[in-house]
Amino acid sequence: MSNLILGSSSPRRRELLAQLGVSFSVQSVDLDETPLEGEPAETYVARMAVEKARAIARRVSNGGQDGARSYVLAADTIGELHGQILVKPRDRQDFEGMMRAMSGKRHRVITSVCAVMCGPCEEQWQQRVRSVTTEVTFKALSDREIAAYWDTGEPLDKAGGYGIQSKGALFVAGIHGSYSNVVGLPLMETAEILQELGFDVWTAMQM
Repeated sequence: MSNLILGSSSPRRRELLAQLGVSFSVQSVDLDETPLEGEPAETYVARMAVEKARAIARRVSNGGQDGARSYVLAADTIGELHGQILVKPRDRQDFEGMMRAMSGKRHRVITSVCAVMCGPCEEQWQQRVRSVTTEVTFKALSDREIAAYWDTGEPLDKAGGYGIQSKGALFVAGIHGSYSNVVGLPLMETAEILQELGFDVWTAMQM
């Protein structure tokens, strides 16, 4: 018997994973998400995904039954513009700076997904990590549009300060790559790494 645990407090990731029709539970973990000095965007986002997944896997294994197998799935998403990591805006000033920097330009959205098949003995755990990059092009933004978007309250919990699945879509002139990656969980790659660990998404679907 096995179970799938999504290690995320993000409602968007819950909604995306639910699209696959698989049964899962949700846990979250609080970690220091400060990038290390000079840490490249790809390295940072992969490190965060792995740390989240393994922290929850340890919690599950410590509280689980002997011999029980669990699959923990965690992800982290950031924006990146000219080498600068774009995480969630700290405040309005930070948000406005992000929007003006991205206005009329192309930026990257990177999500790393980590899946851990865990049990009582950590030395026997198996792990897969996959990072996905999507290029997003913004139209030229006016100060009025930036201010109005901030007033919606939507940007505060969004990596890069916007949500493509909601009102932030009004800024997006085009994307190249995975749409679900920009929302926060690249579904094709997520299913692939789960299946590499023995969790068959097609079998697990609730028909």
